[in-house]
Amino acid sequence: MSPRVLLFTGKGGVGKTTAAAATATLAARRGLKTLIVSTDTAHSLADALAVEPGEVAPGLHLHQVDTQRTLERHWGELQDYAKGVLTELGLDEITSEEITVLPGAEEVIALLELREHAREDRWDVIVVDCAPTAETLRLLALPEALDWHVTRLMPVGRKVVRLVAPFVRGVAHVSAPGEDVMSAAERFHRGLMEVRELLTGDQASVRLVLTPESVVLAEARRTLTSLNLYGYRVDAVIANRVFPSDGADEWRAQWVAAQSRLLSEAEQSFAPLPIHVVPYLPAEPVGESALAELGASIYGESDPFAASSAPPPLRMTSDELTLALPGAGRGDVDLARKGDELIVTAGPYRRILALPVSLARRKISTAELRDGVLRVRWAADGGPT
Repeated sequence: MSPRVLLFTGKGGVGKTTAAAATATLAARRGLKTLIVSTDTAHSLADALAVEPGEVAPGLHLHQVDTQRTLERHWGELQDYAKGVLTELGLDEITSEEITVLPGAEEVIALLELREHAREDRWDVIVVDCAPTAETLRLLALPEALDWHVTRLMPVGRKVVRLVAPFVRGVAHVSAPGEDVMSAAERFHRGLMEVRELLTGDQASVRLVLTPESVVLAEARRTLTSLNLYGYRVDAVIANRVFPSDGADEWRAQWVAAQSRLLSEAEQSFAPLPIHVVPYLPAEPVGESALAELGASIYGESDPFAASSAPPPLRMTSDELTLALPGAGRGDVDLARKGDELIVTAGPYRRILALPVSLARRKISTAELRDGVLRVRWAADGGPT
């Protein structure tokens, strides 16, 4: 059985690492074999737990990605080819190696390692401390975006490479990619698609961490919409650093009133998702004991490790496609049809949905966005557009 996978993200500085560490520590305290990893290049998990990577408490393991070693395993043939081409063009070896480092490599490698950990059949819970929201959204959109390009270009690319390889060497004086390089690219692509399958499955969900501030709340709303667009379930919101209302002086009373108003807005924006409120603590929770206590405070009587009951954001039948886009207004969403693809845009993010053959030949009858749900209905064969 797949482990329960919980991803934590939020605007930088809202306390997502602390929330992730507290959740993982609580899981281990409840007897669940727990792994906590990070896709954030800041690597602050070890600081939050005040330990070095490894088994940091009974049943709790902290893993820090060894980017160089894992990069060589997943990206090695491609990088070697690129370095060889640059060297043939006259660049020195050190410069060639620096240029061919995959942009965002550490975050991508963390995802590929996550897939490997999930396969080990060793963990009950895997907690992922993600990068701040913008980087996380780009990262989670990568597998499907890469799939769109690879599916269309790789078969053509293999044929083209076989045809032009002799001319590339003769005219450009560089080596064309061989079968091993093309196969490495396919393995890399396949690995990322398996990551996506894991993270959009029934055992995975995202938790949004925010503080009750206007700018943070606005970004969290957009993040919820975008995560749904890409097919990732969000099962809870954690509102961090909330001032207690008792015994407030005039200065704190103003903060309490402002936060109370914003929390009410959050409840309306994120309903029916539960919002777990975390009080502003007198001291930073550092270490396993403090984090376990915080985890118990966050979730109270609820079970934070139960499988999410939220339905998948995207559902498709022979008659209708529904895509949950909570928080999106009509002006935020655009829909286009191109051949066998449906292109959905929500704000600055776009998703290209490849339609199954049974729908690709049918026209769209109606499309509407109502109550945060996009509904696209298909006409019978030969029906109206």
